Amino acid sequence: MLSNKVLVSALMIAVSATAAAQSSSNSPYTRYGLGELSDQGFAYNAAMGGIGYGIRNSGHINVMNPASFTSVDSLSFMFDAGMSLKRSNFQENGIKSSAQNSSFDYLAMQFRLHPRIGMAISFAPFSTVGYNFSQSRAVAGREDVTATSVFYGDGGLQQITAGLGVKVLKNLSVGVNAGYLYGNISYQNAIGFNTSSDQTNIYNKINVRSYVADFGIQYTQPLSKTDQLTFGVTYGLGHNLNSTETKGIQVTDNQNYSASNETTIEDSYGIPHKLGVGVAYNRGKNLTAGVDYSFQKWSDVKYDNQTGLYKDRSKIAAGAEFTPNPIGRNYFKRIRYRVGGYYSTAYLKLPQYEGPSEYGISAGFGLPLYLFQRNSVLNITGQYIKVNPSVAGMLSENRFVLKIGLTFNERWFMKWKVN
Repeated sequence: MLSNKVLVSALMIAVSATAAAQSSSNSPYTRYGLGELSDQGFAYNAAMGGIGYGIRNSGHINVMNPASFTSVDSLSFMFDAGMSLKRSNFQENGIKSSAQNSSFDYLAMQFRLHPRIGMAISFAPFSTVGYNFSQSRAVAGREDVTATSVFYGDGGLQQITAGLGVKVLKNLSVGVNAGYLYGNISYQNAIGFNTSSDQTNIYNKINVRSYVADFGIQYTQPLSKTDQLTFGVTYGLGHNLNSTETKGIQVTDNQNYSASNETTIEDSYGIPHKLGVGVAYNRGKNLTAGVDYSFQKWSDVKYDNQTGLYKDRSKIAAGAEFTPNPIGRNYFKRIRYRVGGYYSTAYLKLPQYEGPSEYGISAGFGLPLYLFQRNSVLNITGQYIKVNPSVAGMLSENRFVLKIGLTFNERWFMKWKVN
């Protein structure tokens, strides 16, 4: 039998290979802003609609509220990794298309430093950009001339964070999660004509090397011997990003000549202040149900060195998990059954309209694995997401997502005695 350390190392290598080969988005809406924002939660959270601010669970890592890190068992070391498979169906003015993508979602570990202190380290995407489409139109006054614009973008931002949760009172915990935000985003628009080999390339490249910081608090109110309510609040620090933006126009015939005009702008983008509140109800280890609300102050954030080009974003989510008998002999009664849903407004402002709203429904399972002390879980989540345009006839998207997460929760710190 392989040791825990060998098994975890093999998993890290496998996930790294998946991340290197990912193609995580193919949505034209990622052409604007910082792209498609990634949820903080893991496959466990996603199955319950993405809730997490009030969740305390010793069997899962919950990075949505760093105060939850104190819930980790004193003998356990947890390791979590996840990925997604996605199919998107697009429709605009009766024209349909589809795309398939895969993405690495997260990598995290959590352990206890002290009876009152828990720590977690994680790597996850912050946003993703990925699109490639073209538009052709006739040139006014020249029926024989057609101009074709090819729009292309890729890249995104990632974050590496480390967090501490501290239990200040029996039922009160606080936490902080801070780390490094980095990445590169490239936007391009190539314009050419059917009567000439000349081409104009308009490009915008963004390099980010900055930080993120989030704070959280959780308070648990017992209702009975088995029932309790946990209230959670989080705050994410908004600020201007340490970034370098390179914008330029290049005119070329791809053979004999090329002329370009390039400018560089520093610190022309930002991330918003974020507030999240949630409440979760627990009945022993059988039932968890909760509701979350979050607000992101995007309207004050810089975009391309300007403000007022975003709109504030809000999201409401609800979900539940039910386990018939966590310690029963029947395997199906030990499965964790999950369901949830959410609705969110857009943070984007498109050139003429507001960005699309979004809603999603989800369901999933937590399948116990027969490994070591049998605390590990395979999390499988299915999501249906609808991206609704603000104006009829604009691009809509139906997204089907399969999330797979693997949580190792084993007793690494148990002291064995030999008689």
